[in-house]
Amino acid sequence: MPMEMGNGTTVQEFTLEGFPAIQHLGKVLFLVHLLVYLASIAGNVIIITITCADSRLHTPMYLFLSTFSFLECGVISAVIPKLLVIFLSGKQTISFPACFIQAFVFLFLGAVGFLLIAVMSLDRYVAICKPLHYPTIMNLKTCFLLVTACFTLAFPFITGLVVKVFQLSFCGPRIIPHFFCDLAPLIHLSCSDTRPTEMLTFVLALFILITSLIITTIAYSNIVVTIVQLPSAKEKQKAFSTCSSHLIVLSLMYGSSVFIYVKPKQMNRLDSNREAALVNTVVTPLLNPVIYTLRNKQVHRALREMMHRMKISR
Repeated sequence: MPMEMGNGTTVQEFTLEGFPAIQHLGKVLFLVHLLVYLASIAGNVIIITITCADSRLHTPMYLFLSTFSFLECGVISAVIPKLLVIFLSGKQTISFPACFIQAFVFLFLGAVGFLLIAVMSLDRYVAICKPLHYPTIMNLKTCFLLVTACFTLAFPFITGLVVKVFQLSFCGPRIIPHFFCDLAPLIHLSCSDTRPTEMLTFVLALFILITSLIITTIAYSNIVVTIVQLPSAKEKQKAFSTCSSHLIVLSLMYGSSVFIYVKPKQMNRLDSNREAALVNTVVTPLLNPVIYTLRNKQVHRALREMMHRMKISR
């Protein structure tokens, strides 16, 4: 439902500013982002497909990874298609309901993703540091409960926050200085007292991001200590290679998200938020399939066998 403004009219739509400084390169930017979007979707869908198709990958690690790939597909599909429309046609308007639906989907799936990263880090910690107890601790039932817990915990938090912003009054300018409907620029457009909403946003972001970051940091710190104690230099090199690539992607994700959301004054640095948001909507969804699984020999074997079966079926 459109939100009433102070002068009695209603806000029917917002205008997404996008990237005005480079908007003249719209066709080029459209092609680049389209290719990145298709590559990200393809990589993550491949992970989901081979995990479902190959029984050898029905393990806790690949259950978490396939769920994470599903979340990545949802996050980028909530944002990138509208950005492509802006680049190609210049149509920057978005309806009031569509704006809040986009904000909810992006934030909800993003929050679940960060909680899931913490669970994945714990999974790797148990697998590497407590290998004898791993089958007992990380059985499939436990994994399903952990994934369900991530969704269940994120839903009321994000729903409550988006509803709180939805209930604000919007008046004056309707231009969102971003390429999608994020909460900070929406709060900035409100003519209501936004201090309680800003504080709620800050507290929830702090809880989700910092809790996930602390768990991930502790888990990987213990993993590194265990790797250092490995007797074989070859095993150490292989383990460090895998961990370092994971940590690079995690640093990008946590760094950009903390920069955007973990600050008490949500209307600061809106322009720089736009560039930082590209990391989580363009860069990491493209890197994650490569870093987490497409470099994995088990995944390579499962992918080759699936392609071989497809050829035979023809």
